[in-house]
Amino acid sequence: MMNRRHILSLPMLLAAPALAQERVVNVYSSRHYDSDRDLWEMFSRGSGIRVRVIEAQVDQLLERIRAEGANSPADVLVTVDIGRLARAKELNLLQPFASPQLASRIPAHLRDPDNQWFGFTMRARVVMFDKAQGLPAVLARYEDLSKPEFRGQVLTRSSGNIYSIGWTASMLAANGAEATEAWARGIAANLARPPAGGDTDQIRAMGAGQGRLAVSNTYYLGLLHRSARAEDRALAERVGVLFPNQADRGTHVNVSGAGIIRNAPNREAAQAFLEYLSGPQAQAIFAEGNMEYPVVADAAVHPFLRGLGDFRQDPVSASTLSAAMPEALRLMQRAGWR
Repeated sequence: MMNRRHILSLPMLLAAPALAQERVVNVYSSRHYDSDRDLWEMFSRGSGIRVRVIEAQVDQLLERIRAEGANSPADVLVTVDIGRLARAKELNLLQPFASPQLASRIPAHLRDPDNQWFGFTMRARVVMFDKAQGLPAVLARYEDLSKPEFRGQVLTRSSGNIYSIGWTASMLAANGAEATEAWARGIAANLARPPAGGDTDQIRAMGAGQGRLAVSNTYYLGLLHRSARAEDRALAERVGVLFPNQADRGTHVNVSGAGIIRNAPNREAAQAFLEYLSGPQAQAIFAEGNMEYPVVADAAVHPFLRGLGDFRQDPVSASTLSAAMPEALRLMQRAGWR
């Protein structure tokens, strides 16, 4: 006869195979969009792989993965900007992997050359202006923003922001240290106010007449366009967009991307998840749901972004940008850009 101990353990033994067969992917994400959550659910329905997500600021996620070490349940890191993806790589938190699908669909300059992370969405860093005032005739390039004509007219983020660092790193790659530091001094001299807030704050400040030119990612203008607030939509209608440097290297872009954690316990599921993000369905959801540019050529752009016009993007490689970022920050701070 079984004793009570054996009877109590029997259901656990019967359940063990079922638990062992469950397919999951554990995603640590610093993105916090409803469209992303819809995307995770669609992946689960199509693949049978359950997505478990932890959302937090990227620095918190990186520290958590480091603290968890070899026992981390994390399979995938999803975050915004090449700088943060490069930081995860520098901390030895990601692993390289070969994926013919990702290599063929994602342009080389939007992925890590060692295949440790891949970009899945883009945001162009543009100059915005009030259509009523028009675009200044002497403005066509990022370099022009440092001209004396724009004294007290430029609105942008602080030098410590990752978007500013990446943007300046692209200038450094194009023009070298001496010219870029002179440019940064010009930006600092031309600021309409001390840098404050995010990109949306720069657009709103321009709308309020605090400056004539706002440097922002296109994504933020798209969010104002689809806002539930009538005043946000009205502001978006007033804003014109310049894609700088179209006659030479092209406009700087930021990416959102993802990589597989070095000690990922569900390695195959993690790769399947990343490959899904490069597919037409996922790219369409990124574009439609979150006002971002898809990274693949066969995905449609949201009508609002399409209405801003086509643009040529700067093809500078992710590895070049990430390597230039530390110097870019030092250079901005020396130039007085706070």
